[in-house]
Amino acid sequence: MALDFTAIDFETANGFRGSPCSVGLTKVRGGVVVDEGYWLMRPPEGHDHFDSRNITIHGITPDDVSTAPRFKDVFPEVHNFIGTDALVAHNAAFDIGVIRSAAEVSHMPSPSFDYACTVILSRRNYALPSYSLPFVAEAAGVPLLNHHDATEDARACAGIMVDIAAKHGSGSVREVFGAMKLAMPHVDAYDPSRDGLSKATRSALQKMAELKAGIAAGTARTGRSSWSTEGPNPVPNPLADALHPLYGQTVVFTGDLGLGRPEAKVRAAGHGAQCASSVTLKTTVLVVGSGFTASDLRSGRLTSKAHRVLELQRRGQGIEVLSEGEFMQMVG
Repeated sequence: MALDFTAIDFETANGFRGSPCSVGLTKVRGGVVVDEGYWLMRPPEGHDHFDSRNITIHGITPDDVSTAPRFKDVFPEVHNFIGTDALVAHNAAFDIGVIRSAAEVSHMPSPSFDYACTVILSRRNYALPSYSLPFVAEAAGVPLLNHHDATEDARACAGIMVDIAAKHGSGSVREVFGAMKLAMPHVDAYDPSRDGLSKATRSALQKMAELKAGIAAGTARTGRSSWSTEGPNPVPNPLADALHPLYGQTVVFTGDLGLGRPEAKVRAAGHGAQCASSVTLKTTVLVVGSGFTASDLRSGRLTSKAHRVLELQRRGQGIEVLSEGEFMQMVG
């Protein structure tokens, strides 16, 4: 079997997964990149507002997509590019979720896919301080020069998949999973006449309704939530997807995120993570707010908890450091 697949990366206009504004695709045949595609798009109607935080991340503005077709008009071309390939993405739960949620709010069907997440695979193949895309790409020998450019991110993701396959002598994405004794993930097709909305879409629509109601009543909250309250550590969801990147992890939070720490803990626990209030020998993931980027691990602009993590890493404890953006992609 040939190492054939398509790597994909979406950028979104706001915090809802169903708001794609660009997508990059890299097609691999026999372990070699043979084609690439890139589309700008307007997100689905009603979900096309741009948050300043997202614009800061990827640089795409409303003006950039003002004349672009909507997701529902672009996706047939994207699907045609993918064909029957397995999809590969870094934090695939996000990118697969973008397709599903955008299809749901566009009232259109979406296809089924076999897929692979290079975050999950990288954790089993590299020893790194962070499994964010720039770190893993460098370890795989495909340095990422312009993070959050959808085409470059997809290309880097493809390079990581090729490198991992080479490590195992595997001739296909499915063989990589077989060599690691893992089941290859699959997402079913979505039919709006038959299937209900996904949890991510239901949650987003509910929050939009609550915000509109709050604005109408004059009680809507604005600004960032306070992190002064650590909050309880909820019980991990025993029914969570075992293939999710946070499943089975022990997660600690530090710094200032865009949502309250108790809410962040609830979302992590919903995906099977055990949350904790301090860094210990059991910690496996540290989520860092305060505008943290992967380069801060090298520059030293870190909180006391992050410094403790680096100390434990030097002693051989495997702890992954996530930025706010990476965490939010994982939990929606």
